[in-house]
Amino acid sequence: MTASKTQGTGILKTKVALISGGGSGIGRSTALLFAAEGAAVLIADLNEAAGHEVERQISSKGGRALFEGADVSRDADCRRLAELALQNFGTIHVLFNNAGIIRRASVLELSEEDWDRVMDVNVKSMFLLSRHVIPLMAKSGGGSIINMASGWGLSGGPRAAVYCASKGAVVLLTKAMAVDHGPQNIRVNCICPGDTDTAMLRHEARQLGQPANRFLAEAARRPLGRVGKPEEIAQAALYLASDASSFVTGTALVVDGGGLAGSV
Repeated sequence: MTASKTQGTGILKTKVALISGGGSGIGRSTALLFAAEGAAVLIADLNEAAGHEVERQISSKGGRALFEGADVSRDADCRRLAELALQNFGTIHVLFNNAGIIRRASVLELSEEDWDRVMDVNVKSMFLLSRHVIPLMAKSGGGSIINMASGWGLSGGPRAAVYCASKGAVVLLTKAMAVDHGPQNIRVNCICPGDTDTAMLRHEARQLGQPANRFLAEAARRPLGRVGKPEEIAQAALYLASDASSFVTGTALVVDGGGLAGSV
């Protein structure tokens, strides 16, 4: 595989990153950014067309990328991803547990199936991927695990019971993992974004039966007066993946345009 010809500072040169949910939204932006900064990227997603397109975009610019269709809520798929990274790139230095879904409903409105699926994708997948990747990181001298949480992992929101529960679990899972694996030189942090302009945000509007333009206008009611861009969240992931954050672990990094600034 050829070295990356994309422009960047090269701060992830020699690094190998595994990104779940890398076919769209924040995952896609992060995969493109990591590759531009010199990393080899293994992209995992259920959407094979989207995942292959991200792989193509990176490869067309001389970057190193491989897409693999996977359901990261299944242990066999997570094991396969770790094995593919080992076979194709030699190890994993960065794991971005980014895959996630949302169901906007109260506990009275949720089905048991919806509860289980959200918890499986948003929390269980992080446990499964991490337990297969951590031994590779430890053998390579350390690494960085980045978990996707949410502002609603720190503060509750309306008709989002299971989503808030899942993201709150991610925040404390992150802290517990940081304690356990710091001695192996593995840093574990999470990102807590505010509303970000992705397909998932528009899907929320449909779940709530609201027009997308009205929903997005309400989401923009924060000190910076707008929703976030996937590229902005990707920059936070880049910081946590790089040596610039070498003394940062167990942290929930809020990137939300000030949305939580006035919260208790």
